[in-house]
Amino acid sequence: MSSYERQMPVRVRRSELSTPGHSEKMIAKAAQSDADMVFLDLEDAVAPSAKVDARQNIVAGLNELDWGDKIRSYRINGVHTQWCHDDIAEVVTGAGANIDVIMVPKIKGPREVWFVDDMLTQLELKLGLEVGRIGIECLVEEVEAIQTVDEIARCSPRLEALTLGVGDLSASQGMRLGHIGVTDGDAALRYPGDVWHYARTRMVVACRAAGIDAIDGPYANFTNPEGYEKSAATFSMLGGVGKWCIHPSQIEVANRVFAPTPEEIAEAQGVIDAVAQAEAQGLGAANYKGLMIDAATTRLFEVTLNRARQCGLIG
Repeated sequence: MSSYERQMPVRVRRSELSTPGHSEKMIAKAAQSDADMVFLDLEDAVAPSAKVDARQNIVAGLNELDWGDKIRSYRINGVHTQWCHDDIAEVVTGAGANIDVIMVPKIKGPREVWFVDDMLTQLELKLGLEVGRIGIECLVEEVEAIQTVDEIARCSPRLEALTLGVGDLSASQGMRLGHIGVTDGDAALRYPGDVWHYARTRMVVACRAAGIDAIDGPYANFTNPEGYEKSAATFSMLGGVGKWCIHPSQIEVANRVFAPTPEEIAEAQGVIDAVAQAEAQGLGAANYKGLMIDAATTRLFEVTLNRARQCGLIG
């Protein structure tokens, strides 16, 4: 167990933009984007021969660029690799004051999270940073992580979000799929529904119970905005709050899908007001546009207003 207390920061993660850590040009563009969060990648997007040099590239980008109010993050290599230790030590030493979140891939249980948590605590103490300042976001992309997701979601006060990494998860599960996040291929192999429904719901429930964010992973075909929007909308319906963007063109879609529309906000406020008026008259329920509404209905629509506040759409 961690020896510090940490207040969970309020962060909006509608869009999380993946950016290769070896590309100065892409890092600069990411800083100017409309993404809620940018994570500079040291893992899959960077070849093994370029990983070490990419660390200092990320340090420079975090320290020298104007990131506005974005969440500043980077993804380390997995705890099982030879790069993980120095990914944490070198980048946090170089840019710890400008890192909000570290992303940890391919976890299988709490053990990997504890390792990163302990390293961060030691570095924060050594560097004079506030202990617990840097958060953690983990990728659920192994079948072992699906099995232990409830434990993972509650294992560290640094943990702010879990992301469903469907690419590696499909391989870990032995699924007969093609491109990452895309399930509309050959009709003979098409699953009759959302092939990710169980994993998505399993992770969302664990995140909601633990009070952390549930994020959906990538959709590889960035030339198909309709497919990306459908994937994002499905995850949003299940209670997820954001999705990865592997291309800047996906940011607008994610920011729109994971925020309530003006019409949804007006509807929610109207229902809540109608229930309040009924209760003031001593009634347990009311009629709103031909529908029966009561306190349970209010709870449903409060979700919409709370989300609108988080996204800065209402006061």
